[in-house]
Amino acid sequence: MKIRHFLNFLTIVTGAVAVTLTSLWIGKQSYSWLPPQGAAESHLIDDLFSFLVTLGSLIFLGVTATLFYSICFHRAKATDLGDGPHIEGNITLEVVWTAIPIMLVLWIAGYSYQVYEQMGIQGPSHQIHLHNPMKMKSASATIDKPPVAVFENIEHIDVSAKQWAWVFHYPESNVTSTELHLPQNSRVRLNLHSEDVLHGFYIPAFRLKQDIIPGNDLDFEFTPIRPGAYDLTDSQYSGTYFATMRAKVIVESLSQYQQWLSKAASQELTPATNQAASEYAQKLENGINSGWKTVEPATPPLVNFPG
Repeated sequence: MKIRHFLNFLTIVTGAVAVTLTSLWIGKQSYSWLPPQGAAESHLIDDLFSFLVTLGSLIFLGVTATLFYSICFHRAKATDLGDGPHIEGNITLEVVWTAIPIMLVLWIAGYSYQVYEQMGIQGPSHQIHLHNPMKMKSASATIDKPPVAVFENIEHIDVSAKQWAWVFHYPESNVTSTELHLPQNSRVRLNLHSEDVLHGFYIPAFRLKQDIIPGNDLDFEFTPIRPGAYDLTDSQYSGTYFATMRAKVIVESLSQYQQWLSKAASQELTPATNQAASEYAQKLENGINSGWKTVEPATPPLVNFPG
């Protein structure tokens, strides 16, 4: 009997170790499921995602292994047709399996909040000034402390979102473009504002997603680190031509970036190509009536570089 108990204990311990190691391995593999990290802050989201995948794998494999163990070692005999033991309940067990999910949810919420704070993503409490007592206390407690880090030579870019186009203005060079160019390994500060409805500034490769509420301009900072071309999309549904609300993001070396600014500044302002406006004009020209009300796209912006 003692040998059987020992073997059961050894099986449980071995299974727990195997489930834990497998979950950690799956969590490590999750980094390869995402696009290459295009910004210095990308690892924050990737680490959070890996943590959630590891935790989810641990729960899934743990439950599956428990069921498998019960089927293999505690199944009824083929000749046993009797009822199982009458169990009224176990208060301790119920408290434990209620407390553990609560603690996990609080852990995930706290970790996620820290990541959003470090990335500078601004939620409703920032944008519409909701009262947050915890933020007020932390602000008053640290008001006399110097900032942790100061970034010099920050590149300022104004970002306008409207139905249905992204427009980028570089105030220092007086350049306007529908293609976002960014210098590699340089701190970038975007001033985001919407001209009409709710939009979402989302670059998957940078792991950046910031909602833009009309009438509430906000600054958003990050550091692009990987040269290449990336996609910017609108993460909020903005109407009929929502699918056309896209733009290219080009990360290049500082010298290439400065050359692009100089070249763009020398070009005259011309109407940018706008897919939404083109499709709308074609619809009117062909007399197509879908029966659905459609907001007329904004006039294509005048830009130095149409992309």
